[in-house]
Amino acid sequence: MSQVRVRFAPSPTGFFHIGSARTALFNWLYARHTGGVFILRIEDTDKERNSDEFLRLIYDSMRWLGLDWDEGPNPDGPGDRGAFGPYRQSQRADIYQAHLKKLLEAGRAYEKDGAIWFKLLGERYEVFDEHRKKTVTKVKSPPVVIDDQIRGKVERMEDEDFVIFRSDGNPVFHFVNVVDDITMKVTHIIRGEDHLSNTSKHVRLYEGLGAKCPVFAHIPLILKSPEMGQGKMSKRDKGALIEEYQQRDFLPSALVNYLALLGWNGGDDREKMPLAEIVKLFDLPGVNQSNAKFDVKKLAHMNMAYLLELPADKFEQLARDYLAKQKVTAALATEAAYFRDVMQLSQPKIKAIDELPAYTAYFWSDDYPVDDKARAKAVGKGDPKSRLGELIAAMTTADFSSDGAIEETIKHLATAQTLGFGDYQAVARIAVTGTNTGPSITSIFRVLGRERTLARLKRFLASL
Repeated sequence: MSQVRVRFAPSPTGFFHIGSARTALFNWLYARHTGGVFILRIEDTDKERNSDEFLRLIYDSMRWLGLDWDEGPNPDGPGDRGAFGPYRQSQRADIYQAHLKKLLEAGRAYEKDGAIWFKLLGERYEVFDEHRKKTVTKVKSPPVVIDDQIRGKVERMEDEDFVIFRSDGNPVFHFVNVVDDITMKVTHIIRGEDHLSNTSKHVRLYEGLGAKCPVFAHIPLILKSPEMGQGKMSKRDKGALIEEYQQRDFLPSALVNYLALLGWNGGDDREKMPLAEIVKLFDLPGVNQSNAKFDVKKLAHMNMAYLLELPADKFEQLARDYLAKQKVTAALATEAAYFRDVMQLSQPKIKAIDELPAYTAYFWSDDYPVDDKARAKAVGKGDPKSRLGELIAAMTTADFSSDGAIEETIKHLATAQTLGFGDYQAVARIAVTGTNTGPSITSIFRVLGRERTLARLKRFLASL
């Protein structure tokens, strides 16, 4: 088999959608799996909607995801990478005109109403179209059979000539798409299932231009998660844009892992897989026919799993960078050892770096918010004043060198009072953190230290 050549062809007309990223990823994975070539082609013929900002976003998002392209535009300098450019459709007008001329000379295209139409082969007849309320010319033509690598054999009917150049002189999507794939020697077209309805037109254009059809593989759509509603995930849905995850400092490796499993299965039930193994296993027969449901919670869990595996120093640097970006200056002003201790408590608990400011607020300042509902629940049980008084007395002489030592002190106190550990934990947590969630209370006491812990316990006691 000749070398595999695949392409990803986004339009710089909007933000980078999760579905576009998945299409780019599947093409990239197939190219890397087969030792082929991954092409980035920019479909920028929509002059009114194109934007340099959105073009830059495509480049930045793909780089962030690690989807390097072998051929395509060079964002950092003049010229393109690859021998089949230009790789922006706005720069390929001469190529389109040359192929249009070929169709006109072969009698496979003609002008009507100012536009250029592609002419199907076959006997012609006229019928009245009830929907359009006019007489139209139909063509007796055999169905187009598409041997799709994912969908199987698909038959579609093309029985009317169709426009390939508008009356304003601009080529339509179907024409430029096929011409680009021919001239860039694309061997496999991996794209969303919503393009399957276009494929019969494309097959006829390949035939008209005397070119061999590539292998088609139409991947399943990404549907909204149940809490978002029904239907295909759109750019307006929460979590649908790649830049949201960049801004939240998600790990790109986690997002790539999650996207790879949206519609593809590596042969077992594993969810977390190294990228090198995904590349090794990825192939078109493993892509599902059924649509994939986007699950924000699963993605967050995946990101959490990747965060948990980060070396402590890398997690700490990631946290510093994010807190600096969010201008949490109090955190950055603390001693390095204290900051490190707080990060060690946070790393196993948070799902994304953007949770850090709220999750760690009480570590950086004694002026932290108190959750009213959590406070009411904590002080509504037993005798919170007595428990706090007893805890203050015990912590005054407790060993703060380890979580275990603090835990033993509280357990000893609880036993002496014929109570349980939880009788002290709930009121202690709201007193020193203002919330009812977070790391273990013993870890919080240890990291805060004796002086700050006692001061907070006493302040809360005085407020009761």
